[in-house]
Amino acid sequence: MELKDEITINAPMARVYEALNDPEILRQCIPGCEELIQHSDTELEAKILLKVGPVKARFSGNVQLDKSGAPDAFSLTGQGNGGAAGHAKGGADVTLVADGDTTILTYEAKAQIGGKLAQLGSRLIQSTSKKLAAKFFKNFADVLDAEKVG
Repeated sequence: MELKDEITINAPMARVYEALNDPEILRQCIPGCEELIQHSDTELEAKILLKVGPVKARFSGNVQLDKSGAPDAFSLTGQGNGGAAGHAKGGADVTLVADGDTTILTYEAKAQIGGKLAQLGSRLIQSTSKKLAAKFFKNFADVLDAEKVG
């Protein structure tokens, strides 16, 4: 499964990059995130409660960041386990482009799933993944917008 999108965020690129590396901001923005622990500058651990169709599961997983292209670009890879519901692994490439006082964020993500989740059908998985990604970026944009107001 692959996802691609572009979103304009109402904040300068340096702030967007900083926020994408802030575990507290990420925890607020990730749908269903119960816990996000930063073990190092490039390692995160997450616990997320997700509902995909009829399957509701608590996933725990690890994410590795590759910041070699920072602050213009970075990559992340991760894997998670939802017990009987199944497992997922994947990654994303994120690119940031300054556009005046705003930032254009583009991402390309790929994921593989297995277990009960894989039996739900690719159409349901794809649409749920798109909704979750859209919700994350809307939450992220809202958090950065709120900083300007607050």
